[in-house]
Amino acid sequence: MSYDLMVFNPKIAPQSETKFLEWYDEQVEWNEQHNYVDPIVTTTELHSWFKEIIQEFPALSGPYSPLDVDDLESEFVTDYSIGRDIIYASFKWAVAEKAYPTMLELAQKHQVGFYDVSGSGDILFPNSNGEMDSILKRLQPSKTWWKIWKKAL
Repeated sequence: MSYDLMVFNPKIAPQSETKFLEWYDEQVEWNEQHNYVDPIVTTTELHSWFKEIIQEFPALSGPYSPLDVDDLESEFVTDYSIGRDIIYASFKWAVAEKAYPTMLELAQKHQVGFYDVSGSGDILFPNSNGEMDSILKRLQPSKTWWKIWKKAL
């Protein structure tokens, strides 16, 4: 079992939770007519994101995979599935605490969306200020209980 995260093209992905999850299910059927290991098929932003993430989390396969067999045995080696509008990354659980913030930071830097597949399920899109915003209402801050209780008194 792996720790999975995904980045995506925010110009294509739906910005409602229900529609996004339907779109996600379509994407991970892997029906595009190309191999899924070469970033040449994806957007410029996702390609740039990929070239930067593999500096820390090398690709298991494809044209950017390290040639050294010892490198392939590293816990940081990651299996990437690259589509036209998504890059799905399967990390080893041992690096989950490092993978999440690195991937999120690079998503913001390259202005691509971010989906926490194996964790909270959060779906983040870059906003007009270049920051990442969740589209999930359940993860948005709500009134704290004591403010509601105080108002009732």
